[in-house]
Amino acid sequence: MGLRGVRYRGIVFDFNGVLFWDADLQVKSWQVIARNLRGHEMTDDELVAHMHGRPNSYVLSYLAGRTIAGQELLDMIQVKESFYRELCLSNPRRLVLSPGAPDLLETLARSNIPRTIATSSEITNLKFFMEHLRLDRWFDVAKIIYDDGSRPGKPAPDVYLAAACNIGVAPSECVVVEDALSGLAAAYAAGIGYIVAIGAPAALQKLLTCNGVDTAIKSLRDFPRERLLDRT
Repeated sequence: MGLRGVRYRGIVFDFNGVLFWDADLQVKSWQVIARNLRGHEMTDDELVAHMHGRPNSYVLSYLAGRTIAGQELLDMIQVKESFYRELCLSNPRRLVLSPGAPDLLETLARSNIPRTIATSSEITNLKFFMEHLRLDRWFDVAKIIYDDGSRPGKPAPDVYLAAACNIGVAPSECVVVEDALSGLAAAYAAGIGYIVAIGAPAALQKLLTCNGVDTAIKSLRDFPRERLLDRT
């Protein structure tokens, strides 16, 4: 748990559900895949435990009831993600950063706070977000951690350990902002110094009960900026 009054040197953001609010679009696209693979949709409990924050390889293998790998995995990922991107493009007013995100990112950039993203998205989606949301305004693309198949996905700690390494900050000196239970577990397992959970108002009390979570917020407008060192 973060210590009272301590300020941290760097920050790592999850992307989907944090910088970009797309949970319903993700659910809609995954439910199409679920119906195709097993004939029925995922329940709400399944979505929480086996979809939100999880890498594609995990979700597809879960839905198929067997390990999916190799070219079959790559082909199925592109089917799902192509449908997801079509949903994003068909809702242009939704294809924007989450409330409070641009202002927070501008503040971090002005203050020279080390920062990056650790996402379960794969490279095609990352390029899509870069193009449409201009993430390169605030992030060094080379330092972003995405699902390239080289490391275990959340809830394993690897993505957050790699992200902290990329910005040159010890995990214990990092803040992480996450929305998914698997991602919060990954941040805790990585020894992140201060964990911020983000979610709908009705979910905040539950998020606060997760291991390691220090605070829960409704949007990045409420992010506790005093927790980061000002490096200006």
